[in-house]
Amino acid sequence: MQNIGALLFDPVGSLAEFPAGPFAEIATRVFGRALAAGLSGSQAYWEVLKLLDASDGPLRAHDRSIVEAVEQQAVDEAYRYEDAAPALAELAGLGIRLIVASSLSQIALTRFLERSSFGGVFADVWSRDAAGGVACAPLARALAAQPLAPDRVMVLTDTADGLRTARQVGVNAILMMNDPDEAMRLTAHNPAGGIVSLHELPDFVRLVAAVNAR
Repeated sequence: MQNIGALLFDPVGSLAEFPAGPFAEIATRVFGRALAAGLSGSQAYWEVLKLLDASDGPLRAHDRSIVEAVEQQAVDEAYRYEDAAPALAELAGLGIRLIVASSLSQIALTRFLERSSFGGVFADVWSRDAAGGVACAPLARALAAQPLAPDRVMVLTDTADGLRTARQVGVNAILMMNDPDEAMRLTAHNPAGGIVSLHELPDFVRLVAAVNAR
């Protein structure tokens, strides 16, 4: 792995724990689908992204308003990780470019950052609206806007879908091991590394730099 120059974050799963309920509500009210029981918030979020990606053209205005309103509810109910603010500040001090690349709507993403104590550290912010799509689109737009070499970029994720998306874009996927049992299963997707706390992320970046310096 090359020295890390930038980190991409989607608030869902990498900066906060989101509830599954609002995403299940979106699936039911907008798409007429019932999500499987027992999904984590991140897994439910990715199931909704698949539905959005598979929809035939842009959502109708009424459906879009439902999605945005319920996503804002999810933001309000999310538990922001206590170690996010100090870890992000330390990473910024290392000269790492911090970027939000999310498949949340612009209105929900703005709400999240406004309600967080760390929104000001990000050099750039990409929502699905700004990127023109979900999943790969925000990551790809973030890379193109800087521009950034994919092999010098890390993205944090706690789902199999997130790992696959990172691989499609060509960036290094770092597994957020929020659930120990799920993390063990996700190692089969060969992430570039894994952390159990955002506090570990600056040391991970330093370790990569030290290995490359040998």
